[in-house]
Amino acid sequence: MLRHLGAVQLDTISVLARSHELVPYARLGAVGRKTVEAAYWTGTHAFEYWSHAACILPIEEWPHFAFRRRAYRDRPHWHHDLPDGVYGQVIKQLRAEGPLTATELGGAKKTNDWWDWSGTKVAVERALMYGEVVCVERRGWKRVYDLAERAVPDALLHDELDDTECLRRLVRLAGESLGVGTRADIADYHRLKGEQVDAVIADSGLVPVEVEGWGKPAWADPAALAAPVRGRHRTTLLSPFDSLVWERARTERIFGFTHRLEAYVPKPKRVHGYFAMPVLAGGRLVGRVDPAREGRTLVAKQVTLDGPKAVPAVAQALAEAATWVDCTDVRVDRVDAPELREPLTRELAVLLG
Repeated sequence: MLRHLGAVQLDTISVLARSHELVPYARLGAVGRKTVEAAYWTGTHAFEYWSHAACILPIEEWPHFAFRRRAYRDRPHWHHDLPDGVYGQVIKQLRAEGPLTATELGGAKKTNDWWDWSGTKVAVERALMYGEVVCVERRGWKRVYDLAERAVPDALLHDELDDTECLRRLVRLAGESLGVGTRADIADYHRLKGEQVDAVIADSGLVPVEVEGWGKPAWADPAALAAPVRGRHRTTLLSPFDSLVWERARTERIFGFTHRLEAYVPKPKRVHGYFAMPVLAGGRLVGRVDPAREGRTLVAKQVTLDGPKAVPAVAQALAEAATWVDCTDVRVDRVDAPELREPLTRELAVLLG
C-alpha cells in the first residue's frame, strides 16, 4: 500500500486513530493497528521525511530525495539557532547509543512551549533534514532517531542523483499515485514547485491527456489508462490527511465535494467539525462524520449526508470503524439533516446487532 501511494502523511491528531493508521484502514480494511505500525517500522522498508508534509516513504525512494537534502544543507536561514558543538555531539551519541529519542539525547524542549526547542532537538532535526540521521520509528509519537548509515541499506545510501533525475522520479511517482492530475495536483503531491514539474514532466513517462470539465492540461499514468475500470469499491471513513483528498481543488473537481480540515479553525467558525472525515462509498464521497470516542462508544458528533440514499453507506462506514477501534456502540449526536438521524440510528442498530 505504501509503495502504491508513494507517501503516507503523519500528523499529531489522533481521534479514532492517527492518520497513518487510517490510510491503510481505508484501503485494506480492519488490519490491526499494531500490524500496521510493525509493517511501517520493522526492518528497512520505510523512512520518514519531508514530502507532502512529514510522511512515511518507501525506503527505495531515499536516493530520490537527495535534491531536498541538498536544498536543506544549502539553506542560509533557520527558525532555530544551532549552538556550537551540539550537532557533532548528537551524531557522536547516536553512533554510540542509538536509536534514541530527542529526550534520550538530552531533552527536546527548553520550556513547555512547543516551539522552544533545546539545542539537542535543533541539532537532531537539522541532521534529519540533511540526511545524516533518519527517523526509524515513532514511539508514543516521539521520533526515534538513528544514523542513516545504520538505517538505510548501503545500496541506497547515496546522494548521487542530480536534481533533474530526482524530480523526474517524484513527478512520475505522483502521477502514478494519482492516476491523472493537473500540474498543480502533481506538484502538490510531494510539495514540488510548479517550475520543477515543468522542467521534467515531458520526460517523466506520464502522458498528456484532456479531462472533461477540468479546463486545464493534465497528465496521466499510462498504466492507469490501460487498466480496466474496477467495479469493486470500499465503503469507509477517510482521514482528512488521506492522499485521496489532500488537494482541495482536486477533490472538488473529481468528487464535487468541498473538503476542509477544521481542526485549526476556531470552534464557533467550524462548519462540519474538528476532524470531519469524508465517507467514501461506491467511488463517491457521500457525506462526512466528525467522530470521537467515549469509552467503548464511537460518537458521531456531527454527520453530513448527501441525501437519504447515503444513510446505509454512512452507517456501514461508522459500524466498521467502531469495530476496528474496539467500540461496541455508535451514538449519533447531530445530523445536519435532522430527519435523517432516526434512519441512520436504525441502520446502525441493525449493523451492530
